[in-house]
Amino acid sequence: MINQKRIVAVHDISCLGKCSLTVALPVLSAAGHEVLAVPTAVLSTHTGGFKGFTFRDLTEDLIPIMRHWQTLNLEYDAFYTGYLGSIKQVDIIGEMIQKLKTKNSLVFVDPVMADNGKLYTAFSDAFPDEMRHLCAQADIICPNITEAALLTKTDYKQGPFSRDYIETLLRKLSNLGPNKIILTGVFFEEKTLGAAYFDKGQTGYVFSDKIDGFFHGTGDVFASAFLGAYLKNHHKQKTLKIALDLTAESILRTKKDPYKRTYGVNFEAGLGDYALKTN
Repeated sequence: MINQKRIVAVHDISCLGKCSLTVALPVLSAAGHEVLAVPTAVLSTHTGGFKGFTFRDLTEDLIPIMRHWQTLNLEYDAFYTGYLGSIKQVDIIGEMIQKLKTKNSLVFVDPVMADNGKLYTAFSDAFPDEMRHLCAQADIICPNITEAALLTKTDYKQGPFSRDYIETLLRKLSNLGPNKIILTGVFFEEKTLGAAYFDKGQTGYVFSDKIDGFFHGTGDVFASAFLGAYLKNHHKQKTLKIALDLTAESILRTKKDPYKRTYGVNFEAGLGDYALKTN
């Protein structure tokens, strides 16, 4: 009998452009999990490379969703949060997790808020402080280097990084409360790129060949692929390799067609192999 995990995925929806929920839903489903979607906003397109996009804030729907679910007596194996559009949403989702989770629920937070040394323009300087509180509720967090620096109030440095810098970030992140850390965007030389993990004082790394260029939605592909695989076997290094492979292969497919790069990476063609690796 298949023990299907039930995952609550809290992200925005871009109608066009592969990111957030339109990545999380198919990737987690390919791993065999049941996904319950909690949309935080609906956009006509994602915000990278498009102008004039529409945006509908769904903050006012979040508490009614939670209250309805409280009447259903469901159990949730995992909560997975990504882009949250405001401090108010961070507070609400923190409350939702506290009220709906059980002792066996895994809380996985991707603290999406910054990249390349800067906060996203939609966020105020107070946002990292609020995200820090949500990370304290998490079992696993998955920041990039910029987000890690903001969460730990550490100076941001550009790569290639030293091991001391990366491992200092990991230790500081663990002091926020989460049991496990996945840190993305790690590289010690220009030819490779990957992720570091920290668990109970132990640190490890997984790398693949670095691919030049910027590709939208790769963080969502990686985080979703990691969580989907992790809920199957809880082996960090193996699941990181599976997630990194899907992400890198998606980028390579997309790099061959620069026109489509604006719309996100072609992860769909790799879901068959990903499903085999996770099942």
